[in-house]
Amino acid sequence: MSPARVSQEPSEAAEKAPASQPNTFRVYNRILDWISNERMQLTNITERINDVVRKSGIREGLVHLQTLHTTTAIFINEWQDALLHDVKAFLEQVVDGSTYYRHNDPQYSDCDRQNADAHIRGMLMGQTLCLQVRNASVLLGTWQSIILAEFDGPRSRTLAVQVSGV
Repeated sequence: MSPARVSQEPSEAAEKAPASQPNTFRVYNRILDWISNERMQLTNITERINDVVRKSGIREGLVHLQTLHTTTAIFINEWQDALLHDVKAFLEQVVDGSTYYRHNDPQYSDCDRQNADAHIRGMLMGQTLCLQVRNASVLLGTWQSIILAEFDGPRSRTLAVQVSGV
């Protein structure tokens, strides 16, 4: 069996850069804020993330997204009403909010929000994403959107965005 070939073709940005000015690796950071208004809320943040990528001046690289809360999550999926309803219903079924959790019990925890279910949903969905930046925008499939999930709203939320590349 022959070894796989790896393409070594330069990106469009590298091809357009003058030979006398090599591409310089840069890192651009931003903190974005949202205010949720429902206990469980899904928000399409794709355009806002693409705005940050465009403002970074980075054409080729990576964008790393990290929600700064354990009761939120960030993920990729199709932004379609029926599917979003199904996602919420699935998460409510898998992590039942009416189940007994020690985190909600004052005998074991000092948490007054009664939000163990939100922590578990956040843990299952994850708090980070790392995506490719191509041609100064996030590389996504035709139907893909970046979705911020709130599991313990309404609350003020923050998301760290780091764009790195050339």
